Amino acid sequence: MSVPDARSPLAIARRSQILDALQREGTVRVSELTDQLGVTVNTIRRDIAQLAAEGLVHRVHGGATAVSASDEADGDAAPRRRGASTAVRTVGMLVPSLDYYWPDVVRGAEEAASEDNLRVALRGSSYETEDDRPQLEWLVDQLRVDGLAVAPRMDNSTARATVEWLATLDIPVVLVERTANVGPHHEVMESVVSDHVLGSAMAVRHLAALGHRCVGLVTSAQSPTSPKVRQGWLEGIADCGLAGSAQTIDANVPSPGSAECDAALDAILDDCLRTGTTALVVHADSEAMALVQHCEARGIRVPHDLSVVAYDDALAGLFSPALTAVRPPRRSVGRAAIDLVAARLADPRRPAHRVVISPSLRVRDSTAPPPTLS
Repeated sequence: MSVPDARSPLAIARRSQILDALQREGTVRVSELTDQLGVTVNTIRRDIAQLAAEGLVHRVHGGATAVSASDEADGDAAPRRRGASTAVRTVGMLVPSLDYYWPDVVRGAEEAASEDNLRVALRGSSYETEDDRPQLEWLVDQLRVDGLAVAPRMDNSTARATVEWLATLDIPVVLVERTANVGPHHEVMESVVSDHVLGSAMAVRHLAALGHRCVGLVTSAQSPTSPKVRQGWLEGIADCGLAGSAQTIDANVPSPGSAECDAALDAILDDCLRTGTTALVVHADSEAMALVQHCEARGIRVPHDLSVVAYDDALAGLFSPALTAVRPPRRSVGRAAIDLVAARLADPRRPAHRVVISPSLRVRDSTAPPPTLS
């Protein structure tokens, strides 16, 4: 039997909910939490034990109570107020998904937090949210976090106002897989990002080295990473002297599983046959896997007739055939974000840092020389 990971995104979110309940009620019972959170008694007991070990709650028979101000003053529990250097400080973390891409980022953040004597308070948003600010205000005003590591939505009408507000806070703020400039002088906000442009160009160079001369691109219409992937693809085909024309495949597709996506993927394969395209870079994994399945249905062999490089590598290695993929450094991004918050807490006057981390290429079974060279 596997042992549950106490630092998994779901566990972090549960513990944040327990702390929320304690702030409202002052005390919680295990029996009530199991009903509210839909987990077992043993799971809640482990969560309370973890919070107690961090000095954030008192364990009592059947539940837990909040740490009181007098406890903090007496040193019986680790205080969470800003400014106390010996405290277990809290970093609020907001991510747009808890089930794809971001869990590894959160795990990296938790690893770094444990080393820096910090605690992560996780909140989940979505790519469709209209405004992240209420979630962020809750972390700042209600939970009173000591710093933020956040990935707010950047393409909606409220994004600019939210970023400007973040820049006014008196706590460290680090953008995760996002960048922004603020103020009249366009000062940079601290950030840590994957170099998606480099990663996409690496995929193109890999295919060019195999002998492919016509390399197309397929990206997710919903992903905020797609523009960076496209930029890297353009740089890659230019650097490698590959064919680039109005006929070069450069397509956006909707979410896999929809009739629109199926039609778009079939049209892309038609274009591959018409233009002599022998390789595709596909973002993200789900789009790449759907494309390969369409190839199989049409008798197009991967990699013998068409090579495919996936971009994300969250699931690509589990597919059959195992997909060659670019892997963004998700866990390292999470670690670096927390390290930036910790460094800013230790030295508030340090210059703003922007960290860019390189992806890696995992060569597997979906790429090979084009048919004319095989």
